[in-house]
Amino acid sequence: MGDNTVIVVQARMSSSRLPGKVMMPILGKSLLYRMIERLQMIRHKAKIVIATSEEQTDDIIEQEARQIGVPCFRGSLNNLLDRHYQAAKKYHANTVLKIPSDCPLIDPQVIDQALDFYFAHPGQFDYVSNLHPATFPDGNDVEIMTMECLEKTWKEASRQLELEHTTPYIWENPDKFSIANVVWDSGKDYSMSHRFTIDYQADYDFISRVFEELYPQKPEFSCEEILNLLEQKPEVYEINAQYAGVNWYRNHLDDLKTVSAEQTKVTFN
Repeated sequence: MGDNTVIVVQARMSSSRLPGKVMMPILGKSLLYRMIERLQMIRHKAKIVIATSEEQTDDIIEQEARQIGVPCFRGSLNNLLDRHYQAAKKYHANTVLKIPSDCPLIDPQVIDQALDFYFAHPGQFDYVSNLHPATFPDGNDVEIMTMECLEKTWKEASRQLELEHTTPYIWENPDKFSIANVVWDSGKDYSMSHRFTIDYQADYDFISRVFEELYPQKPEFSCEEILNLLEQKPEVYEINAQYAGVNWYRNHLDDLKTVSAEQTKVTFN
């Protein structure tokens, strides 16, 4: 049995800060559509599955998945670990990727780089990510795990934050799993200074502008090309700069032993 790689993209309409963000329009298509389009540009062979909840409000996500032409799995609303596991199981994954649905600017080459590393070390790692610690601009989040690793996590994890965020149980327990991290080969760390993810209206404005500037000339624009744009047009960088470094860790610093306050902005205007 060859390797069956499944990318699970968790998406739902009920986002606390920006409800319905995955369906917001980017150049005439939904943000989710643009996101999946980026994932389809990777070199590696992988099946993409959108995992949403069974809530009626998420029927629109299932319809959108149909429009895009990718399968949709429906599961638990708040237990995202269970939803992730069940989706991976249904599609017979050996290797599972977690790519969040709020990263429509993710660079396909960054995903390939993480997969290259993972496949270059067969059987060596249960979990490979580019987030522990992160070095790429926020919004290039790639987490790769074996199905065995995901299943063990699904069986053993119990804390609310582990169920809600799918993978903390893995990287919080380096004694139980063999873990590797891929760093940005530029030698830079822009994880706290550059924000390519969506959680606020300003993020949406930023992402829309980047697509407007780069997509028409080159749909597969890279992370480097976004950074070049921001250097040429600093006003684009400023659109959501106030939120750079803000992530979910800030609410859980007491609960996470492998994440420090340096990895999140705790207060912002």
